[in-house]
Amino acid sequence: MKITSRDFARLRPALLLFVVFIALGAGAVFSAMKFAAGTKTASKQMLAQRDDIQSRLSRANVEQAEILKKIGRYQEIDAHGYIGREHRLEWVERIAQIKSARRLIDIQYELSPQAPLDAKVVPAGAPGGIDFMASTMRLQMQLLHEDDLLGFFEDLHSSVQAFLHVRECSVDRVAKSGAERGVGAQLKADCTIDWITLKEKS
Repeated sequence: MKITSRDFARLRPALLLFVVFIALGAGAVFSAMKFAAGTKTASKQMLAQRDDIQSRLSRANVEQAEILKKIGRYQEIDAHGYIGREHRLEWVERIAQIKSARRLIDIQYELSPQAPLDAKVVPAGAPGGIDFMASTMRLQMQLLHEDDLLGFFEDLHSSVQAFLHVRECSVDRVAKSGAERGVGAQLKADCTIDWITLKEKS
Protein backbone atom coordinates (compact mmCIF):
# COMPACT_ATOMS: atom_id res chain seq x y z
CA MET A 1 0.00 0.00 0.00
CA LYS A 2 1.36 3.36 -1.05
CA ILE A 3 0.79 6.39 1.23
CA THR A 4 0.30 9.54 -0.76
CA SER A 5 0.75 13.10 0.41
CA ARG A 6 -3.02 13.35 0.66
CA ASP A 7 -3.09 10.35 3.02
CA PHE A 8 -0.25 11.85 5.05
CA ALA A 9 -2.18 15.11 5.34
CA ARG A 10 -5.19 13.20 6.67
CA LEU A 11 -2.98 11.31 9.20
CA ARG A 12 -1.10 14.40 10.38
CA PRO A 13 -3.58 15.36 13.16
CA ALA A 14 -3.56 11.78 14.48
CA LEU A 15 0.24 11.65 14.39
CA LEU A 16 0.52 15.00 16.14
CA LEU A 17 -1.94 13.80 18.78
CA PHE A 18 0.07 10.59 19.17
CA VAL A 19 3.30 12.58 19.65
CA VAL A 20 1.56 14.81 22.19
CA PHE A 21 0.31 11.73 24.12
CA ILE A 22 3.81 10.25 24.10
CA ALA A 23 5.25 13.53 25.41
CA LEU A 24 2.55 13.74 28.06
CA GLY A 25 3.15 10.13 29.04
CA ALA A 26 6.89 10.67 29.29
CA GLY A 27 6.31 13.79 31.37
CA ALA A 28 3.94 11.93 33.66
CA VAL A 29 6.45 9.10 34.12
CA PHE A 30 9.25 11.60 34.84
CA SER A 31 7.04 13.49 37.31
CA ALA A 32 6.03 10.26 39.01
CA MET A 33 9.68 9.18 39.32
CA LYS A 34 10.65 12.62 40.66
CA PHE A 35 7.74 12.56 43.11
CA ALA A 36 8.69 9.04 44.27
CA ALA A 37 12.31 10.10 44.81
CA GLY A 38 11.16 13.18 46.74
CA THR A 39 8.78 11.09 48.81
CA LYS A 40 11.56 8.61 49.62
CA THR A 41 13.89 11.42 50.70
CA ALA A 42 11.16 13.01 52.82
CA SER A 43 10.40 9.61 54.35
CA LYS A 44 14.07 9.13 55.28
CA GLN A 45 14.15 12.60 56.83
CA MET A 46 11.00 11.91 58.82
CA LEU A 47 12.39 8.58 60.05
CA ALA A 48 15.64 10.28 61.04
CA GLN A 49 13.72 12.99 62.89
CA ARG A 50 11.58 10.36 64.62
CA ASP A 51 14.68 8.41 65.71
CA ASP A 52 16.28 11.63 66.98
CA ILE A 53 13.16 12.53 68.98
CA GLN A 54 12.94 9.02 70.45
CA SER A 55 16.62 9.17 71.39
CA ARG A 56 16.20 12.56 73.08
CA LEU A 57 13.09 11.33 74.89
CA SER A 58 14.93 8.24 76.09
CA ARG A 59 17.84 10.35 77.37
CA ALA A 60 15.40 12.72 79.08
CA ASN A 61 13.70 9.78 80.82
CA VAL A 62 17.07 8.44 82.02
CA GLU A 63 18.13 11.88 83.25
CA GLN A 64 14.79 12.34 85.01
CA ALA A 65 15.16 8.96 86.74
CA GLU A 66 18.69 9.86 87.86
CA ILE A 67 17.54 13.25 89.18
CA LEU A 68 14.65 11.65 91.10
CA LYS A 69 17.04 9.06 92.51
CA LYS A 70 19.45 11.77 93.66
CA ILE A 71 16.61 13.79 95.17
CA GLY A 72 15.38 10.71 97.03
CA ARG A 73 18.87 9.94 98.29
CA TYR A 74 19.38 13.57 99.35
CA GLN A 75 16.08 13.56 101.24
CA GLU A 76 17.01 10.29 102.93
CA ILE A 77 20.41 11.67 103.99
CA ASP A 78 18.79 14.91 105.20
CA ALA A 79 16.19 12.96 107.20
CA HIS A 80 18.99 11.14 109.04
CA GLY A 81 20.53 14.46 110.05
CA TYR A 82 23.73 14.00 108.06
CA ILE A 83 23.40 17.44 106.44
CA GLY A 84 24.06 20.57 108.46
CA ARG A 85 25.73 21.18 111.79
CA GLU A 86 27.50 18.51 113.80
CA HIS A 87 25.80 16.88 116.78
CA ARG A 88 28.87 16.51 118.98
CA LEU A 89 27.01 16.47 122.29
CA GLU A 90 24.73 13.70 121.04
CA TRP A 91 27.79 11.72 119.84
CA VAL A 92 29.42 11.96 123.26
CA GLU A 93 26.20 10.97 125.01
CA ARG A 94 25.74 8.02 122.67
CA ILE A 95 29.28 6.76 123.34
CA ALA A 96 28.55 6.88 127.09
CA GLN A 97 25.26 5.01 126.58
CA ILE A 98 26.91 2.25 124.53
CA LYS A 99 29.72 1.92 127.09
CA SER A 100 27.15 1.47 129.85
CA ALA A 101 24.84 -0.86 127.90
CA ARG A 102 27.65 -3.14 126.77
CA ARG A 103 29.53 -2.85 130.07
CA LEU A 104 32.73 -1.90 128.35
CA ILE A 105 35.74 -1.52 130.59
CA ASP A 106 37.13 1.82 129.46
CA ILE A 107 36.81 4.26 126.55
CA GLN A 108 39.01 7.30 126.07
CA TYR A 109 38.67 9.63 123.09
CA GLU A 110 39.72 12.98 121.72
CA LEU A 111 37.68 14.74 119.03
CA SER A 112 39.49 17.18 116.76
CA PRO A 113 37.89 20.32 115.24
CA GLN A 114 35.88 19.93 112.07
CA ALA A 115 37.73 20.30 108.76
CA PRO A 116 37.12 19.47 105.07
CA LEU A 117 37.35 15.74 104.42
CA ASP A 118 40.46 14.46 102.65
CA ALA A 119 39.68 14.48 98.91
CA LYS A 120 40.96 10.89 98.63
CA VAL A 121 38.12 9.70 100.87
CA VAL A 122 35.30 11.60 99.13
CA PRO A 123 33.23 9.07 97.14
CA ALA A 124 33.38 9.15 93.35
CA GLY A 125 30.45 10.90 91.74
CA ALA A 126 29.75 12.99 94.83
CA PRO A 127 27.15 15.69 94.11
CA GLY A 128 28.24 19.26 93.53
CA GLY A 129 27.12 21.98 95.90
CA ILE A 130 28.01 19.81 98.91
CA ASP A 131 31.10 19.99 101.13
CA PHE A 132 32.17 16.82 102.94
CA MET A 133 33.30 17.77 106.45
CA ALA A 134 34.99 15.54 109.02
CA SER A 135 35.88 15.60 112.69
CA THR A 136 38.62 13.09 113.44
CA MET A 137 38.45 11.12 116.68
CA ARG A 138 41.30 9.26 118.34
CA LEU A 139 39.63 6.41 120.22
CA GLN A 140 41.27 4.12 122.77
CA MET A 141 39.38 1.21 124.34
CA GLN A 142 40.08 -1.63 126.74
CA LEU A 143 38.28 -4.81 125.77
CA LEU A 144 37.53 -8.27 127.05
CA HIS A 145 37.37 -9.62 123.48
CA GLU A 146 37.13 -8.49 119.84
CA ASP A 147 33.31 -8.59 119.81
CA ASP A 148 33.26 -5.63 122.23
CA LEU A 149 34.88 -3.44 119.58
CA LEU A 150 32.69 -4.71 116.73
CA GLY A 151 29.53 -4.28 118.79
CA PHE A 152 30.55 -0.77 119.80
CA PHE A 153 31.00 0.31 116.17
CA GLU A 154 27.76 -1.38 115.12
CA ASP A 155 25.75 0.44 117.79
CA LEU A 156 27.47 3.73 117.06
CA HIS A 157 26.95 3.48 113.31
CA SER A 158 23.24 2.75 113.64
CA SER A 159 22.43 5.56 116.05
CA VAL A 160 24.47 8.71 115.36
CA GLN A 161 23.81 11.51 112.87
CA ALA A 162 27.07 11.17 110.96
CA PHE A 163 28.82 8.82 108.58
CA LEU A 164 31.55 6.90 110.39
CA HIS A 165 34.74 6.19 108.48
CA VAL A 166 37.19 4.04 110.42
CA ARG A 167 40.48 5.23 109.03
CA GLU A 168 42.60 2.75 110.97
CA CYS A 169 42.28 0.52 113.99
CA SER A 170 44.85 -1.63 115.78
CA VAL A 171 44.10 -4.22 118.45
CA ASP A 172 46.80 -5.63 120.74
CA ARG A 173 46.86 -7.91 123.74
CA VAL A 174 47.32 -6.37 127.15
CA ALA A 175 50.60 -7.50 128.71
CA LYS A 176 49.93 -9.14 132.09
CA SER A 177 51.76 -11.18 134.63
CA GLY A 178 50.73 -14.77 135.27
CA ALA A 179 48.62 -13.86 138.31
CA GLU A 180 46.71 -11.17 136.36
CA ARG A 181 45.79 -13.31 133.34
CA GLY A 182 42.06 -13.74 132.81
CA VAL A 183 41.27 -10.68 134.95
CA GLY A 184 40.15 -7.32 133.49
CA ALA A 185 40.91 -6.14 129.96
CA GLN A 186 42.49 -8.66 127.63
CA LEU A 187 42.84 -6.36 124.61
CA LYS A 188 43.39 -2.70 123.88
CA ALA A 189 42.23 -0.94 120.73
CA ASP A 190 43.59 2.25 119.23
CA CYS A 191 41.44 3.62 116.39
CA THR A 192 41.19 6.74 114.25
CA ILE A 193 37.67 7.58 113.08
CA ASP A 194 36.32 10.30 110.81
CA TRP A 195 32.87 11.59 111.79
CA ILE A 196 31.61 12.82 108.43
CA THR A 197 28.77 15.27 107.87
CA LEU A 198 27.67 17.22 104.79
CA LYS A 199 27.39 20.97 104.43
CA GLU A 200 25.66 22.81 101.63
CA LYS A 201 27.91 25.31 99.89
CA SER A 202 26.78 28.87 100.38
